[in-house]
Amino acid sequence: MKKVLMASAASLALAGAAAADGHGADIKLGIILGFTGPIESLTPSMGDGAELAMQEVSDSGLLLGGKSVMGVRADSTCVDAAAAQAAAERLITSDGVKGIMGADCSGVTGAILNNVAVANGVVMISPSATSPGLSHMNNEDNGLFFRTAPSDARQGVVMTEVLMEEGIMEVAVTYTNNDYGKGLADAFQAAFEEAGGTVTISAAHEDGKADYSAEVGALASAGGERLVVAGYVDQGGSGIVRAAIDQGAFDTFHFPDGMIGAQLEANFGDEIEGSTGQHPGTDSNGAAMFTEMVGDAFDATSPFTPESYDAAALIMLAMQAAGSEDPGVYKDSVMDVANAPGEQIFPGELAKALQILADGGDIDYVGATAVELIGPGESAGNYRQIVVEGGKITTAKYR
Repeated sequence: MKKVLMASAASLALAGAAAADGHGADIKLGIILGFTGPIESLTPSMGDGAELAMQEVSDSGLLLGGKSVMGVRADSTCVDAAAAQAAAERLITSDGVKGIMGADCSGVTGAILNNVAVANGVVMISPSATSPGLSHMNNEDNGLFFRTAPSDARQGVVMTEVLMEEGIMEVAVTYTNNDYGKGLADAFQAAFEEAGGTVTISAAHEDGKADYSAEVGALASAGGERLVVAGYVDQGGSGIVRAAIDQGAFDTFHFPDGMIGAQLEANFGDEIEGSTGQHPGTDSNGAAMFTEMVGDAFDATSPFTPESYDAAALIMLAMQAAGSEDPGVYKDSVMDVANAPGEQIFPGELAKALQILADGGDIDYVGATAVELIGPGESAGNYRQIVVEGGKITTAKYR
């Protein structure tokens, strides 16, 4: 098993090198994520997850009569819409990608979709853009946009359930001042208040500041049993938490998905003991299979990494089902391969899926995250609930 993992890691390294010079594959897929910016600690393993699916398909020799697939990485920055759009344009016009795994953050995802992907007729499957506002774009995206992470409309309900089961009925909320933060804060407040809770304050914070003492002062004055931080772990979210701890403003915090990762542990350890949170995740058989398949190659449990593997897999399986790498053709097959009826497909079984499709059969792609696409092509949603114990992020349960 160790030799297989070493070989896989070597294959990924070679794929990355080939991607850099733009040669070596029959089909190129864009991987556009914030490799710099406020979630840069999360994106390397997300990119690795997508590339693992591409390598698996290439090694099978079964896609569209034996075509290989390569990922071409580009930086969305997570927050700079102009830079993200320029990166996406390069992927499409210069690199000739036939689909995009990404983007990551909601604002840049919407910008790329509206201004680049739709205009060029390119499929996008995001593993992590969760703004409820993106659901409304599906009427205007020509059937090109999908996501393997659930909408924050769902996360707001899950956050409410977690906090109320903890006995927390009054919270202060701070959110990063963008589409993701505002959308999540609004969805949470609506769900929490409908369930009988009280939000004492819901205030935006800007990323990139050196000092958040004023913001924390306002949050502390409003009060609350816990501070909800709908921000980014590599940016202002952690700045808020540091200021809150240093000022003694809050003892515990609640962290949505953008805050959860190894960097949260590194930044705060047991200073945030007893804090809670959630991010998309599942304890399905597929999740365990994905973790075992990855081994030590990268962090398979990092937020949105399994979703990235699934997003890339769905693009390639849709191509096979449609018999075409043309996004204008295979876009209509994404929902078909993602859902029943058909034989269930798990991580490591992409070759099996490609053969079934080549033979004219049906598949139900379950993948690493129990994929089920609903409505306009978004995930029905499963979540991993976490609690910080002994300075470590631990799993409390799955929802």
